[in-house]
Amino acid sequence: MNKSLLTCLLLLLSIAVQAQSEDRWVAFRDSTSTLIGFKDANGKVKIAPRFSEGTRANYFEHIIAVVEEKEGRDENYYLTKTGKKAGRDSLHIFDFEADCESEGFIRFRDKASGQVGMFDKNGKVVIPALYNHLSKVHNGLVWALKGATERYLDKHKEHSVWEGGEELLLNLKHEIVLRNFKYGRNVNLYSFEASAKPAKDPNRQSFKSEKGEFYSFIDFDREFKNWLNSNLLNSFTFDNMAKASHDSITFWLESNGWITEAKASFLIRNLDLIREKMLVVKKNKADYNVFIDELNPYMFNGRSFEKYYNNCGEAIIEKYPVMHLVINTKAGSDVVQNRFEFLRTENGYKLISLVIRNGEIK
Repeated sequence: MNKSLLTCLLLLLSIAVQAQSEDRWVAFRDSTSTLIGFKDANGKVKIAPRFSEGTRANYFEHIIAVVEEKEGRDENYYLTKTGKKAGRDSLHIFDFEADCESEGFIRFRDKASGQVGMFDKNGKVVIPALYNHLSKVHNGLVWALKGATERYLDKHKEHSVWEGGEELLLNLKHEIVLRNFKYGRNVNLYSFEASAKPAKDPNRQSFKSEKGEFYSFIDFDREFKNWLNSNLLNSFTFDNMAKASHDSITFWLESNGWITEAKASFLIRNLDLIREKMLVVKKNKADYNVFIDELNPYMFNGRSFEKYYNNCGEAIIEKYPVMHLVINTKAGSDVVQNRFEFLRTENGYKLISLVIRNGEIK
């Protein structure tokens, strides 16, 4: 590629990123009423404060769920950047909170049937309300549950589970990509690949479509365990551990609680201890488990973690899960647990947190 062409491409990319950033409206609160409005990147008010606490988006990209008090009652609906209102009294509520946009799409719940559908960024229905449940949009794909029965777990009907039904993977044309698609936290929809045969990559799960093709996805659990054993634990040097660590590491001290420190100084003092405790995994009959969870916004925030949350402050576990390595170790007659948390990033897994119960962190 010649130098002038590369310069043009970099300039276009810079303009596109700047335009995207400037087009995002940021939420702000009125100092007297606490109502919520939105400003552009230059601080110009685009929507004067009029929304209540039910409006939870931190910024406005294309479409958001809003709650507005009118004539003594709350009115809720979806609002687009052009001012169009859609889905009145049809907010998708989960855990008492309204849905957030994902890739320019947002879920709604039909107030008559109780079924779930999907709006696009213009407030147009792209997936009709035919489903018990839909996931957010991830890489243009949506997991759907249809025909299930809801069973309540308490007499107040505040908690329930779905039983039975058909699990599907849909695209945004409302076409079925896969049937009987058992979607869990371990499946990385952003890693979608199609092939004539099942994937040979040990990190992938393969599913056969009705067309006879195989669609595969990275399995976070397999990916993390393979990386841990073949990469980090096989070469536990300072440089390799530093490469596998976030810029800062949070650790627990009984005397002080949680402390966060720059990785370099922390690893210089504690590399030998970390190596000793983690290499237990390589021993015969090692007693350890790996769990997947989402990033904790109360512990991990600030600019270095911004990209791992959506516009409502929810951790994007579908792309950036936290893998918990829990190692059970005997300490005298007791069994203690040492915990290491690795965040999946665009540059690989990074240690962000640890708790060592049978050793002294310096």
